[in-house]
Amino acid sequence: MTESVQAVTNNALLTLTSTTPVPSHKKKMPAATLIDSLPASISPEEHKVLVGSTPVSFSDIPPVLRHKEENVAIAFDPPVDGFTTENPAKGTLYVIESALVFMPSSGRGVQINYPSITLHAISRADSGPSVYCQLDDSNPDDKESCDVRELHILPQDSSSLEPIFEALSICAALHPDKFDSDDEMDDAFIAGDSPFEVFTGDGDEELSEVGRVRSDFVNDNRYAPY
Repeated sequence: MTESVQAVTNNALLTLTSTTPVPSHKKKMPAATLIDSLPASISPEEHKVLVGSTPVSFSDIPPVLRHKEENVAIAFDPPVDGFTTENPAKGTLYVIESALVFMPSSGRGVQINYPSITLHAISRADSGPSVYCQLDDSNPDDKESCDVRELHILPQDSSSLEPIFEALSICAALHPDKFDSDDEMDDAFIAGDSPFEVFTGDGDEELSEVGRVRSDFVNDNRYAPY
């Protein structure tokens, strides 16, 4: 089924008109890892205080929690081995600078590393509004492989979609993709036969509210982590 979404990938605002996967290879760990406890994190305010105190080592400062959303359901396709069989799973979402984390109401949680998120978007599909992600689960030793896992994040409060999206954009920007010089991903991505429409700002086109958030983030150093 075709979904109409707005997406950010490779720092471009896109309209997604196909579920064709976006390949990305240089991945060192699985896209989704099961965890038993919530990783350490601090609020932006706590981070500001710690940085202002000139710590002995900045690397010892815990990552910042950019957004926390309770009453969230998530669904993986295909499912993650060992994760709860409840589909969608219900619990709390944590958008931390180090990883995207979901802790269900019971059982083990799941942690997603940002380099594995090749695309994240706000979906307005008939099935209901959600934050849609494509995760690269390719074998890093096989450049021909392109295993994509889909993730739908469905908050009970639909007004939280854009805050979640914005937090994801901020955190993903801290973990840029690293392609081989011969990959030429950018040129391939905007080729004429691409299934995506790239926003260029020409003519009478205008950025949506989500697009403006992304544009403000890209051009505003206030979001610099340090």
